[in-house]
Amino acid sequence: MSALPSAEDVAEEITGPAPPGSRRPRVPWRAWTRRWRARHPGAARALSVTVTVLAAAVVLAALVMPDSVARLGPAAFVRLPAEAVVGAAVLLALPHRPRVAVAAVSGVLLGAVTVLDALDMGFGQYLGRTFDVVLDWSLLGDAESYLEDSLGRPAALAAVAGAVVLVLLALVLPALSLVRLAGLLARHPGPAHRATLVAAVVWITCSALGLRLTDVPVASDRTVSALRTQAHRIADTLRDEAAFRKTARTDAFGNTPPGQLVPDLRGKDVIFTFIESYGRSAVEDPGIAPGVDRTLDARTRALAKAGFHARSGWLTSATYGGSSWLGHSTTMSGLWISNQQRYRTVMASDHLSLTEAFRKTGAYQTVGVMPGVQKGWPEQAWYGLDKVYDAFQLGYRGPKFSWSTMPDQYALQQYQERVHARPPAAGKSRMSLLILTSSHQPWAPVPRMTDWDRLGDGSVFGPMAAAGDDPADVIADTARSREAYGRSVRYSVTALTEWLERYGTDDTVLVFLGDHQPIARVSGGHASRDVPVSIVARDPRILDKTDAWHWTDGLRPAHDAPVWRMSAFRDRFLRAYGSTPHPRKG
Repeated sequence: MSALPSAEDVAEEITGPAPPGSRRPRVPWRAWTRRWRARHPGAARALSVTVTVLAAAVVLAALVMPDSVARLGPAAFVRLPAEAVVGAAVLLALPHRPRVAVAAVSGVLLGAVTVLDALDMGFGQYLGRTFDVVLDWSLLGDAESYLEDSLGRPAALAAVAGAVVLVLLALVLPALSLVRLAGLLARHPGPAHRATLVAAVVWITCSALGLRLTDVPVASDRTVSALRTQAHRIADTLRDEAAFRKTARTDAFGNTPPGQLVPDLRGKDVIFTFIESYGRSAVEDPGIAPGVDRTLDARTRALAKAGFHARSGWLTSATYGGSSWLGHSTTMSGLWISNQQRYRTVMASDHLSLTEAFRKTGAYQTVGVMPGVQKGWPEQAWYGLDKVYDAFQLGYRGPKFSWSTMPDQYALQQYQERVHARPPAAGKSRMSLLILTSSHQPWAPVPRMTDWDRLGDGSVFGPMAAAGDDPADVIADTARSREAYGRSVRYSVTALTEWLERYGTDDTVLVFLGDHQPIARVSGGHASRDVPVSIVARDPRILDKTDAWHWTDGLRPAHDAPVWRMSAFRDRFLRAYGSTPHPRKG
């Protein structure tokens, strides 16, 4: 192929030499390209064919793009899309300007569907569900914050910039490709009509016979199906929100007098604790569970020596892989809070939370320890917490452990010093809500247990964090992520139960559970949404109240232990400890 002539050479051939001291007239781009094609017909023809083939590949890939990583294989792209056949017929029937406009708009729409397919893949890999066009845009900001906290601001900005470029390319390339293909059809109407007819016959035949290539139908209508699915999701989301608002206004304990709420826990020091990403996979997945199970069994024995006994079961979380606040609020509200709009609805309501029930009695001071909260947290009012210690109020001077602002052991020691070791107001008991974060992805670096008396201001964790794994290395490696996840759960469970063994009293009642399973890449594509839940106490009467639950003795729930929806926990707990329902109707 000959080298391309310079713009000056072409301009001189077209307009002649420029007069001395004057600027050469500007040559239009089309004139430049026409001249180059005339001088190099072979190269021009090869370039044109290459660009056309690439345009066809872009359109075909966008038309048959699956919405799941599991279906993302070669067979998914060796298909005949019905939309291509219909689109060719429509474009052939249109005059020039409408044809270009329809091709461009259709290309942008096709690009938008491709972006949604990519979001479905990402959400499926990390959150075990599809992307909700109405509700999930706000989570993209949370994803950026997560990347910044885990990998640093430069990496997060680079990732965001890369994502923006990819989205723009996904919108622009199909539009340009369709415009080019539409022009090709218009220049060769005879062969285009015949090819379109043949393709239609082939598609109908493949569809009628159900022909498949490695379980993938050859005849595809993927884009139309995707648009139809998105339309149904949007309609379902809007209907769901209207129905949920009515549900949130009803409450089995909404009108229960303060004196009839948790009377059997009066005088007890009640602690609810969520362990980040502590899911059923940690206890039962063959690649993760052995180490976690040994830890649970060892900690059960250690607690028994200290006079504590436990019972454990399973709860099915309302979320998966992330959005921990949905698991927290579902447990405490008794409502199934599975998306952000439901969460906002409940936070703006007066629906009784389990923690607020303790405050409402007038017999408890209520406190929260939230090392993961790094900004204003108006939800404190709905949770009924008199005081909240966030990430900036625990005196930590050590390094962050990726997303986690501080190790769980340090957060627990600060809870002990700032809250638990201090007596509540005269005549009152205490209810605490703790959210532990060390088992949050990307699980690198993972802290290790250290001497409780040497924790100080957290500076002792400096060398530990510096010697730990780099989050960027672990987050992209499934095997390392699974191993590190198991270590993080062992650490969190050990820190919590050692704190109880060290500082618990005869009046301590600890309820701890996971908020959700880890991301699908770690827990597996077909893992359940179940999380372990345990109640630990010295007073045998506390556990006796749960006899009807048939939970497993110890910190490790049996495989066949009862499984409840997470939204069932609030009411069952309130009833078990003497609360009397007084419903409030919506």
